[in-house]
Amino acid sequence: MASLTIRNLDDDLKRRLRLRAAQHGHSMEEEARRILRNAVRPSGPVPGNIADAIAAITDPFGGVELDIPPREPCRPDPSLDWFMDESIELPDPKPKPQS
Repeated sequence: MASLTIRNLDDDLKRRLRLRAAQHGHSMEEEARRILRNAVRPSGPVPGNIADAIAAITDPFGGVELDIPPREPCRPDPSLDWFMDESIELPDPKPKPQS
């Protein structure tokens, strides 16, 4: 387990933490752990993807209906025939040193 030291704590804040801990029947350390645990706890389920995140926002309002456009055929792959044409002189990848 990790440890945490908090310096420069106001005396009044420490007193209120001690009183709150006593009200809950805990030590000050346990009360501080519980406060920190609750403060950094996720407020709800963490969505696993963007669709879940959007649904979590829009579902309370009845969701959102989107018109999905029809799919179109894919464009053809680009031709690389020019690259295989040996009549085209390509630059030398290793330039010769100039004398």
